[in-house]
Amino acid sequence: MLAGGSLLSVAAQSTAPKSSEADSLRVTTLQELSVVGVRADKRTPMAYSNLGKKEIGKENLGRDIPFLLQSLPSVVFSSDAGTGIGYTSLRVRGVDATGINIMVNGIPLNDSESQAVFWVNMPDFASSLQELQLQRGVGTSSNGAAAFGASLNMRTDQIGLKPYATVSAGAGSFGTRRASIKVGTGRLGGRWTIDTRLSRVESAGYVDRASVDQYAYFLQASYATETTMLRYVTFGGKQITGIAWHGIEASDEKSYGRTYNPAGYMYTDAAGKAHYYHDTDNYSQPHHQLILTHSFSPRLTLNLTAHYTAGFGYTDEFKASSSLKKYALKNYVDASGKQIKRADIIRRKYLDNDFYGVNAMLNWQQRDWQLSAGLSGNYYKGLHYGERRWISKYPEVIYPESRYYDNLAHKTDLSSFVKANWQLSEQLNLFADLQLRHIAYDVQGTLDKYSDATKGMRAIDLKKDFLFLNPKAGVYYQFTPQHHAFASVAVAQREPGRKIYTEGSNAGGAEPKAEHLIDYELGYGYRSHRLSLSAGLYYMSYRDQLVANGKISDVGEPLLENVDHSYRMGLELSASYRPTKWLRLDGALALSQSRIKDYHNFSTGEEVKYSNTPIGYSPEIVSSAAASLVFGSFEAGLTSQFVGKQYLDNTGSEARKLPAYHVAGLRMSYDLSLPGVKRMNLSLQVNNLFDAKYSSNGWTYFYVDGGKEVSHVGLYPQAGINFLLGTSLSF
Repeated sequence: MLAGGSLLSVAAQSTAPKSSEADSLRVTTLQELSVVGVRADKRTPMAYSNLGKKEIGKENLGRDIPFLLQSLPSVVFSSDAGTGIGYTSLRVRGVDATGINIMVNGIPLNDSESQAVFWVNMPDFASSLQELQLQRGVGTSSNGAAAFGASLNMRTDQIGLKPYATVSAGAGSFGTRRASIKVGTGRLGGRWTIDTRLSRVESAGYVDRASVDQYAYFLQASYATETTMLRYVTFGGKQITGIAWHGIEASDEKSYGRTYNPAGYMYTDAAGKAHYYHDTDNYSQPHHQLILTHSFSPRLTLNLTAHYTAGFGYTDEFKASSSLKKYALKNYVDASGKQIKRADIIRRKYLDNDFYGVNAMLNWQQRDWQLSAGLSGNYYKGLHYGERRWISKYPEVIYPESRYYDNLAHKTDLSSFVKANWQLSEQLNLFADLQLRHIAYDVQGTLDKYSDATKGMRAIDLKKDFLFLNPKAGVYYQFTPQHHAFASVAVAQREPGRKIYTEGSNAGGAEPKAEHLIDYELGYGYRSHRLSLSAGLYYMSYRDQLVANGKISDVGEPLLENVDHSYRMGLELSASYRPTKWLRLDGALALSQSRIKDYHNFSTGEEVKYSNTPIGYSPEIVSSAAASLVFGSFEAGLTSQFVGKQYLDNTGSEARKLPAYHVAGLRMSYDLSLPGVKRMNLSLQVNNLFDAKYSSNGWTYFYVDGGKEVSHVGLYPQAGINFLLGTSLSF
C-alpha cells in the first residue's frame, strides 16, 4: 500500500464522537489531503526539504519567509533594508523568485505578470504556517507557473480543535517591534472552528529611511464532518515601506557609509546637510481562499478550491531634477528667458489588480497505485498607471493626480495535469507526471517610457499566447528501511514575464522567448535513529533561459534577458546527527557550476561575444551548519552560512562581483511555567554574530569611455551584529 493509504482508511473509520484523538486524526488527514497533489512525499523522486511548525517557530521572531529557508541546500537570502524585514528576496540554485513556483495551500502566490513574490505584503505570515516544503529543481506539477529553480509549498495552520490564545511580543535592533495575538474557538457545535491572528511589525531598518510599518491578519473558518471539510482562509495586510531598492553604489559606500540610501534626495543646504523626501511603497493585498475537501471513500478524494486576491497600492517618490518630457510635460521658458527642461517632481506609480481562479483535483488510491488529476483556471487583470503629484515651478496648471501613463493587462492561465505513482514492489516505485498549460497575455495602453519618435509616452499593444506540454518521470528505490535512492527527469517551459517586454532588456533588442528546461536529478538518502543523510546530483539544461543581466528597473526589479544555451549543475548534501538527547548537529553543502555556452553582450554599444561564462547571481559554494542544544526547558543554537562569490552580470568580470561572505547567528529560548498559563517562552536571536561587513545582493552596468571599460556596481549592505528578543504566552 502506498504511503498515506492506511492513514486515510483509519481516519475515514474514526467516526465515534467520544474519541478526540480519532477526531483530530480525521480532521488533520482531511486538511493534509487538500495539498496531496502538489506536495512531494516519501516516495516522490525529487529533491526536497520540509520545515515543520516547530522548526518554523524556533526561528520566527518577525523576519520574512526567505530568512527561515536560508539553512536549506542551495538557498541564498537577501534584504533591501538589511534586516530581513520588508523587501526580502530568495534564490535557489541561483534562480530568483520569478523562477520559483510559490504556493499557499496549493494556490499560486507568484504575481501573474512579473512572476515575482513580494514578501513585504505578507508580514508575519510564518506565524500562521503549519509547514513549508521546498522542492529543488522542477518539482511536481502544480496549479501555478512552471518551476525553473524550485517550488515552495506553504500550508497554513491546522484548524484548532480546542480553544486557545497566544500573545506574542518582540523588540530588537533598529527600532524593530512586533506584536501578535492568535485566538482559536475550538469546536463550535461539534463542526465549526474559527482561528484568527492579528499582527503588527515595525522597524526603522538598518539602511537609512528603509523603515517598515506593517499590519497583518489571518482568519480561518472551517466546517468539518466525517468525510468533508470546507475551509475559508483569508490573510493579508497593509504595509508602508521606505524605499531602498536602488541599493548604494560601491563608491558611495566608501564616501557616505554602509547605511547610505540615495532614494528621495532633494537638495543639500548651505551648511552641507542633505535633505531627503521619505520615498515609500504603499500596498495592501488581501487573499481569499475557499477550500473544499471531500473523501468519497478511503481511496477517492476530491479537492475544490476557489480563490481571489485583490491588490492595490503605489510608490510615492521624489525625483530631483527630472527630465520634463519623461513625464509627458513640455519644456518652458522662465522669467529670465532660460529654457527649462528639468524640474523636481513627486510621482506615484500605481498598481490595481485582481487575481482569481478555480482549481479542482481528484486523488485516487488503490493498493499499489496512486493517481492525481487536476484542472486549474486563473485570470488576472492589472491596471498600471502613474501620476504627477507635484512639479516644482511649472508654469502650467497640473491638476492633482494627473496621469502620464496608463496600461491594462489581462492574463489567462489554464492548465491540467495527471500524475501517477506505481509501487511495483516493497522497494520499487515509479512516478510519471504530465502537465498541459496554456497562457494568453495581453497589455494595451502607454508605458512609463517617453518616445522621441511619437513625442509622447511609448505605446504598447502586446498579445501573446503560449502552449506548453511538460512531462516528468522518475524512479524511487528503497534498498533497506534505512537506504533509498531516486532518479528523475523533468521538462519545464515558461512564458516571459512583463518586464522583459516593457523594458526591452533582451540583448540587441531581440524578441523575448519562452524558456525551456530539462532537469536531471539523482539522489540518495539514509535515515536511522540518530543520523539522516541526503545527497543529490542535478543537471539542468536550458534553452532560452531568462537570466538576470545585472541591471535593475526604475523600481528596483532585476532585468532579465534570454540566453540561447546554458546549464546549471551541482551536488547538494545535507545531514542531521543527534549523538545525544541534548545535542543535534545539522549541515548542508551545495557545490555548483552555472554557465552560458555562448553569451552576447551589447553594453558597450557593440556586440561582444563570451564563451562558457558564469551565470550571474549563482555562487558556486553555499553551505550552512547548525548546532542545537536542549537542557530541559532551555534550548540554544549556533548557526552559520557561507556563500561564495557571485558575479553581478553574465560576463564573468572580476570588477563586477559580490565577494564571498560568512555569517553566523545565535538563538536561545527558555520555557517557563506560570499559574494559569499553558506555556511562556522567552527567545533571543543574535544575527550576524561576528559583525561581518557584507552585501548579499547587487546590480551593475558598464560602458566604454575613452577606450576603457568603466564599471558601476551597486550593493545592498546587510546589517552588522543585531538582535531580536521575543516572548509569547499561550493559554
